[in-house]
Amino acid sequence: MKRRKKGIIVGAGPAGLFAAWRLAGKAEVTVIEKGKDIYDRHCPSHDRCIKCPSCGIIEGVGGAGGMSDGKLNLHPKIGGDLTEFITLEAAEALIDQVDRVFVEFGAPPANQSDPAPLLRRAASCGIEFIPARQRHIGSDRLPSLIHQFKESLINKGVQFILQSRVEDIIVQNNRCKGVCLGNVEIEADSVILAPGRAGSSWLAQLAHKYQLPTRHEPIDVGVRVEVPAVCYDEAVQVNWDPKFRLRTPTYDDLVRTFCTNPCGFVIRETYGANGTGVNGHALHFQHSENTNFAFLVKVDLTEPLEDTSAYGHSISHLAYTIGGGAPIIQRLGDLKQGRRSTWNRIDHSYVRPTLRVVTPGDISMALPHRIVTDIIEGLDMLDKVIPGVASGSTLLYAPEIKFSALRIITDKTLGSKIKGLYLAGDGAGLSRDIINAAITGIIAADGIIGVTPIGATTH
Repeated sequence: MKRRKKGIIVGAGPAGLFAAWRLAGKAEVTVIEKGKDIYDRHCPSHDRCIKCPSCGIIEGVGGAGGMSDGKLNLHPKIGGDLTEFITLEAAEALIDQVDRVFVEFGAPPANQSDPAPLLRRAASCGIEFIPARQRHIGSDRLPSLIHQFKESLINKGVQFILQSRVEDIIVQNNRCKGVCLGNVEIEADSVILAPGRAGSSWLAQLAHKYQLPTRHEPIDVGVRVEVPAVCYDEAVQVNWDPKFRLRTPTYDDLVRTFCTNPCGFVIRETYGANGTGVNGHALHFQHSENTNFAFLVKVDLTEPLEDTSAYGHSISHLAYTIGGGAPIIQRLGDLKQGRRSTWNRIDHSYVRPTLRVVTPGDISMALPHRIVTDIIEGLDMLDKVIPGVASGSTLLYAPEIKFSALRIITDKTLGSKIKGLYLAGDGAGLSRDIINAAITGIIAADGIIGVTPIGATTH
């Protein structure tokens, strides 16, 4: 009888879990995760919540995607571009496979009404609207879904080693032979590194050590916008997380909306020891009167500085200093008038902030002038499509930064120049959302078992 291959997957985020799903039954699979099963944690504030100040959960099975509010963008060019690796038809087929898994474990129906009116109005204002099938699971329901997925993998023979940190990989004669857990070595025929965003620095160190070719990717810098939910009602009826892209008149910069949370909440996020920022989530069983979304400017650097992550961290550190360790909140009207916001001004507005652990101030003191200009101009443009988003009472929280990991250069199966070593997910700079991360995990798994995805392309 032919021996089954042994595969190790480092990281139990969407990429790692779906790589294990693909390999289950075809190889002996071990998933190693430095965190724990987040479903096993209990928070007195939000039962089995994630990213909650009360419990401080920041990592575990499910990764950053499993700790989000579970927006599934079923589109090959949202959250990355799958057509870099495979044809559009192959990408759509894999999206359907991943979607069926989420539905099996409780994902709700996709929401999308007729996008034509919104498409026409956006186009008339010089704004691109990207309609897409989407599902929204909710921050309070996602941990249970991830837990069920993990248990199903265990039932299929996948082994999980949790709360264990991989220190290094084992390389002999340019072939990866396993991983090192401290002083313990675990051998394997192939290894997939899918450590997620939290493990991107560790992966970058490995890339440097083993001379894997890399490149820096663009990042997004901007604010979290909070408006009355009624302003965004029409747009979220078309898509739960409507995607708008536009070019600003002064600098011709690309600005986009991202991570919309209807009746959601703004939450705090940390970017390292001395960096602060914001994010947002929406719950299934708890609602606010506001809708929030990220409004982000694409930042791509060339010479002399190409390290976009270093640039982003410098902004977050400046915001941390100005905000006294907390994110900055400002009314859009105050920003336009060149004055800082105060709690008195904010409390007299009709938009009540859902995040209060913030510092009223002046965002223009923390963000570069070019980005502030893009935000003001971009919201004025978007106001013609979504009336009310550029109101003087609209709340802006800063900064919101979407970092992109150092991109590891791979072949068409996401294999590296070291034989038997594959990359997947956000940590390798190959994706930027749950669905894309999951599919990169599948592509890497197919590489291990010798299946080339239909329509795979060299890049």
